[in-house]
Amino acid sequence: MSIIKHHPFVSRFQGTPTSYVVHLRGGAVAHQGVGQAFWFRPTVSALSEVPVSDQELPVIFHAYTVDHQDVTVQITATYRFADPALASQRLDFGVFPRRSCDGQDGETQAAAILTRLAQSLVVADIAARPLDQVVGNVQQTHTILAGGFAGDQRLRGTGIEVVDLHVLAIRPETEMEKALQTPLREQIQAEADKATFERRALAVERERAISENELASKIELATRTEQLVAQEGANARRTAEEESAAALIKAEGDAERRRLSSEAEAAAKRLTTEAEAAGTAALMAAYADANVEALKALALRDLAAELPALSINQLTITPDLLSKALARLGA
Repeated sequence: MSIIKHHPFVSRFQGTPTSYVVHLRGGAVAHQGVGQAFWFRPTVSALSEVPVSDQELPVIFHAYTVDHQDVTVQITATYRFADPALASQRLDFGVFPRRSCDGQDGETQAAAILTRLAQSLVVADIAARPLDQVVGNVQQTHTILAGGFAGDQRLRGTGIEVVDLHVLAIRPETEMEKALQTPLREQIQAEADKATFERRALAVERERAISENELASKIELATRTEQLVAQEGANARRTAEEESAAALIKAEGDAERRRLSSEAEAAAKRLTTEAEAAGTAALMAAYADANVEALKALALRDLAAELPALSINQLTITPDLLSKALARLGA
């Protein structure tokens, strides 16, 4: 707000950047504009201060639909004084001399004008539509209000411009609102139940798929186990056959080696026997021409060869033995 300082016979006005001041002196405009500062004489001056900043106006009122249902409408409008000079002429924005406390200032008058216009536009629109269309089509109410504010002659003639508009809510009575919400709630509940059933069915289907996968895995494992057992049996049989074949080959080789060894031994023995027989025959032929005493001597030699070695410590020769030996030598 602006500041007015009073001095003897003269006063000082100091404006703000958000207020538009109109200084009338003797009925004529002496100063006007935003952020003005000037001296004036109180006896011949009148000051009007119009805010140029945006003003917020919340509006709440009731209306009736064509089917006689009460609804509560909540609106928020943002407006400003697009022509402050014109607004100072149509509405009471006087700051000097001070007005009485019972009078309404210009902002209150502007809010009343906007409120009445909004009520008239919305009530006429809602009265032509049933409740379900009113509650379900808030955009139409917004369009009606925006068009009504933009085309209203009084607003343009007062210098008021609506710069923003929001229809916050159009709500019926509590019981009727619950009744209107019931179909939607039922639909949402039905969709929730459907989602629950689908989720359960999906869970059952997944469990069935898991069980089938487990069963298929067990069958596959059993099949592979059977194949493994069969393969191990085949491998064992092949190993046994190979071992048997190897043992047979080894046995045949051993038998062949033993046969060859036996034949070699038999041949060696035969040759040895034949040699011994030939030697014996030659010896016998030699012995056939020898005398008896020579044969005895040979027999004693052979016997001595077979006897263990003896050490002779003392030899006694008797006269009989010596005479016999000499007799044999002389013969």
